[in-house]
Amino acid sequence: MAKKAKGGETAKAAKAADTAKQDDGALGRIVTETRGDVLLIGLDRPKKLNGFTNKMCNELARAYTDYENGPWRCAVLHSTGKHFTAGLDLQNIDRAVNLFPRDLVDPVGLYPPLRTKPVIAAVRGITFTIGFELALAADFIICGSDARIAQLEVKRGLMPTCGGTPRMVERAGWGNAMRYLLTGDEFDAATALRLGFVQEVVDPEAVLDRAVVLAQRIAEQAPLAVRATMLNGRKAALEGFDAAAAELDAESAIRRRSDDVKEGVRSFVERRKARFTGK
Repeated sequence: MAKKAKGGETAKAAKAADTAKQDDGALGRIVTETRGDVLLIGLDRPKKLNGFTNKMCNELARAYTDYENGPWRCAVLHSTGKHFTAGLDLQNIDRAVNLFPRDLVDPVGLYPPLRTKPVIAAVRGITFTIGFELALAADFIICGSDARIAQLEVKRGLMPTCGGTPRMVERAGWGNAMRYLLTGDEFDAATALRLGFVQEVVDPEAVLDRAVVLAQRIAEQAPLAVRATMLNGRKAALEGFDAAAAELDAESAIRRRSDDVKEGVRSFVERRKARFTGK
């Protein structure tokens, strides 16, 4: 009898492990792919419109951290399926904990450590709440013509807490931002382009390819210069023109001593494509 019970316990344990594996898959995942110097970071839970779970939030922060510390020069945030994300899956998210671990790079760029490398967001289809906030936290957005965008939080008794409010105001102005933040209304890709939220609108099937093309072009540039340009622009956005302008002379002096500047000059004189090393 003892031996039979042991076998029964083994079967139960195997079944429990299989169920846990299935549940883990149902909670979605973040997938990554390397294309040369470009890292693709994908939201992968298409059967649930890529609705975010705590597992996906943790994995996304880890992917951003790996990108920041890794060899890649540009990243593209995209999704599997025909929709970017419907936002947080409120039935599978614990709001009592931080959405993103504070010791990892914050994908929405609100808390340190902050990334210093460029990210392009490639969005299409449904792009709600945290999905749009993640896209706005990128450096620019390539948008499918089928996009349906909304900050729906007011309809749920909430407010955007991942940067949507200040970034929408920053890009579109008070009235244009409040028109959609206070109603929770959806808007389309054409409206997003008109208001400055997105930078290009393309066919939905071409969104990822277009973003990768631009990421590869960024990756061809001098990494130190790209990073310095991003950080100076960020300082201007956060601290104002004078704060950013005050750093220009010192930053330019640092860049002029880099190997990449020397390579840039040589490539110009020799009429060839520069080969930057990031030094």
